[in-house]
This record gives sequence, structure tokens and C-alpha cells, in this order.
Amino acid sequence: MDETDSQIKIPEELVISKIYGLRGKQVMLDFDLAELYGVPTKQLKRAVRRNIERFPSDFMFELTKEELQNWRSQFGTSNFVKMGLRIAPFAFTDYGVLMLSSILNSDRATKVNIYIIRVFAKMREMLLMHKEIQYKLDELERKYSDHDHKFLIVFEYLKQLEETKKDHLKQVNRKRIGF
Repeated sequence: MDETDSQIKIPEELVISKIYGLRGKQVMLDFDLAELYGVPTKQLKRAVRRNIERFPSDFMFELTKEELQNWRSQFGTSNFVKMGLRIAPFAFTDYGVLMLSSILNSDRATKVNIYIIRVFAKMREMLLMHKEIQYKLDELERKYSDHDHKFLIVFEYLKQLEETKKDHLKQVNRKRIGF
């Protein structure tokens, strides 16, 4: 563990719980990032708007009204803060989170950014490992999928062989009639 990790006291699970899947990407929302950085959401959004050219669509996007409504509905009515959002939040991909460190000039923001990027990287590694395992399982399934059919044929032949053997034994052990 290096010096940066020892100074950040944010549980990894907390960061992971603030990563959402939107538009097929893993993103963090502006108010969650602002909370982690220790700055007001308004200040974070203002800094992003002043430097909007640094945030192309694959770094950051604003939720549409439909996405916001859909996202809200996933939390039910128990979370007033998230349910009470009136302005659509910005969603930052891992690249956007990395870019935030260049516009937020605080030591804490820089350290938290490094930590968040490490969590994103760890999640990406786990996903790749999962995909590799899934690929190997699919490969095994393809390789051995016709084996079930082959085993059924073998069992069928064994049954026929057993019946033939029984018939032969019946023939040999039958009671002889005549001489």
C-alpha cells in the first residue's frame, strides 16, 4: 500500500456502490463525486462547465429526463436525496473522473481521483477475468456438447449387447426336447 492509499480513508465498497451502469458504460454521478471530493456539487458542475472542452461524450454526459426518471425509479421512494433531484446530473466515465483531477485544484480531489481510478481498473480486471472464464466454459461446452449423444448411443449398444447375451444364454440353457 503506498502513501496515497494510506491517506484516503474511503472504503472500496463505498466507491463501488456509487458506480452505475448507464448507456452501456460504468459511470459515477456528479453529486457522488462531489461528496467523495468534499466539495459542493454546484462547484464541481461549475468547474466542469468552465472546462467543457475537456469532457467529450465518452468522458462525461448529462442524463436525459427519461434516464433520470428511470434511474430514480430504481431507488424507490426511500432515498430522498436521490429522489429529489431536479437537475439532471453529469455522469462521468473513468476517463471523465481522471480528467476531473486536472480541473479540481485540491489535494483531496487528486488523491480521491487516484483511488477511484484504481477501483475502476480493479473492476475492469475482474470483468475481463470473468469474460475469460466464460469463454473457456463456452469452449468446453462446444467441445463436449455432442458427447451426451455419443454416450446415449454407447448405452443403447450395451443394452442391445446385454439382450443378445440373455437370448444366447436362454438358447444354451433351454430344456432339450428329444434325443
